[in-house]
Amino acid sequence: MTQEEIKQALLLRLKSIAPDTEPAQLQPDDNIRLTLGIDSFDYLQFIVALDDQFGIDTPEEDYSKIQTLKELTEYVEAKVKK
Repeated sequence: MTQEEIKQALLLRLKSIAPDTEPAQLQPDDNIRLTLGIDSFDYLQFIVALDDQFGIDTPEEDYSKIQTLKELTEYVEAKVKK
């Protein structure tokens, strides 16, 4: 899976949890939660859904490392390759 495919999957998932937003307009270094106005519970649900979708495990201590679209895309890409 390419980084672009991962990014598109992330954007689709973000649109499903925040349907009134435009995730496609996120810039790579934008904070996802702040930019889209997603609360911590919805962000947690988003991460859990990503774990299921990509077959990865995101430990709670990693949540602070994946705040931007760029960080999250690279994080998922690295986990998928393992």
